[in-house]
Amino acid sequence: MGLSEHIIKYQNVVAIADQILDECEENVCLLSEKLDKLNPLIRNELLLSDLLNAYQVFYYFFREIPNELLMERLTLLPASDLLSGIFIDEIELFEIQFKIENMEPVIVVSDGVQILTSFKGRTAFHDSQVYVTSIL
Repeated sequence: MGLSEHIIKYQNVVAIADQILDECEENVCLLSEKLDKLNPLIRNELLLSDLLNAYQVFYYFFREIPNELLMERLTLLPASDLLSGIFIDEIELFEIQFKIENMEPVIVVSDGVQILTSFKGRTAFHDSQVYVTSIL
């Protein structure tokens, strides 16, 4: 694929993002429904781009509205940061991180030094909360 094809493709993705975000305004539930209907290649491009924020991606994968502090934190970060992972919470001695690996949501629980466990899939966030709560 030549550079011009990539630019056109990205321009199309930007146009699709603009249209969807205009239609959905701040409604993450509606945004998730629209993302579900997209071609998977375009959807994946959006989910890891600077066109969406980390909160929109969090909701897309988990279909859960987090507490207000976490929502604000995620809203301020671009979805592209999820490739390397972002800190989302600290519970007692545990640090919780959210990232995307192979287009799957991953929640990593660490003690701040080493990874204790990680959870993948749609229930990863809930599973990490249960895990941390069970060992406190």
